[in-house]
Amino acid sequence: MNVQKTMLAVSLSLVLISGCGGSSSTETVIAEPEQGFTFDASALINNVTTNIIVAGYESLSVKGQAFHLATLTLLNTPTAENLAAAQLAWKEARIPWEQGEAHIFGPVDALSIDPHLDTWPLNTTDLQTLLETQSGFSAQVIKSWNDDVQGFHTLEFLLFGDGVAENIKSIEELNLLEREYLAATAEVFADYTQLLAGAWTIAQDPNDSNSTPYRDLLLTPSNDIYSSQKAVVEELVNGMIGIVDEVGNGKISDPFGADIDSADTSLVESQYSWNSLADFYNNIQGVLSVYRGELTLNSTDAIGIRDFVAASNLQLSQRIDNEIVDALTAIEEIAGPNNMPFRQAIANSEARLRIQVAIDALAVVQTSLESDVLTLVSSNDWKTQ
Repeated sequence: MNVQKTMLAVSLSLVLISGCGGSSSTETVIAEPEQGFTFDASALINNVTTNIIVAGYESLSVKGQAFHLATLTLLNTPTAENLAAAQLAWKEARIPWEQGEAHIFGPVDALSIDPHLDTWPLNTTDLQTLLETQSGFSAQVIKSWNDDVQGFHTLEFLLFGDGVAENIKSIEELNLLEREYLAATAEVFADYTQLLAGAWTIAQDPNDSNSTPYRDLLLTPSNDIYSSQKAVVEELVNGMIGIVDEVGNGKISDPFGADIDSADTSLVESQYSWNSLADFYNNIQGVLSVYRGELTLNSTDAIGIRDFVAASNLQLSQRIDNEIVDALTAIEEIAGPNNMPFRQAIANSEARLRIQVAIDALAVVQTSLESDVLTLVSSNDWKTQ
């Protein structure tokens, strides 16, 4: 870990020996700790913005285009191999999106990209009606429809089926109209991912080519959105808190219910593909990426939120890192030895114990981010250089 060179001075014990009259005495004087700490967040902001956020959205755009091409291949050549390739391409695109939920702010919100791509639950009734009443589909028409019949989960339903008994769909179950809807919706999906990447790197307003790319607002924080480095770091930490809260208290807890009798599989996101646990894991891996400043979690000498925390308290910085890793491990272990999907796990008594461990671990992370990290960011103890 590359700890910023502006660490808080550690309290030192100073031993002063003095003589008084004809006697001598020894006093131990404890020096007061330095109040506050100094941290230049420029490198942190540049790294997280460029190598985490922008790189993630560019990856999503590339994978969105690849997914669209896979659906076109499936449309024109409906084979089991091409269906499997399209299913894999959907899962690949899901990774940067879910990791990116650790920073849902800026264009993804302002341009309504989040609901366009990831509205849940899916309106299966309207989707089925469209498939039964329309004679063909185009991207232009689908883009004008409600968000709950397009995006990730429409694509998921068409590719994987209802997910009740299995997440395997045969090519014989995917008719021509479904393949047309799939390809057209994938085209809309790819357009939105490209729009999102461009809003960060080219122009935040797609209707104004002269508008500032959103990344520049973070990199030069003296504007109407971010008045200072503190405001940018605060945005990043709030993004982390938001997704930890959503995963622990929403995505997992809502379908989990108060007891096994109140478990509700209809509330499980990504249930058609049985990809829910991968979603949760990638959500929190996105948090760890921002915290460490490492998109792939194996790079070195990267600067993230942990370096900011370490500038004040090295032990706290490491403790929070461990807590996030513990939460990831707990999510990974929900599946158990039989690799149980989440929609089945919520109705299994042994798996529910593992789910509760994950919920508790996420609560610990959320408390640390709120009570320790956000408090530190918002405090007057931090002096920027």
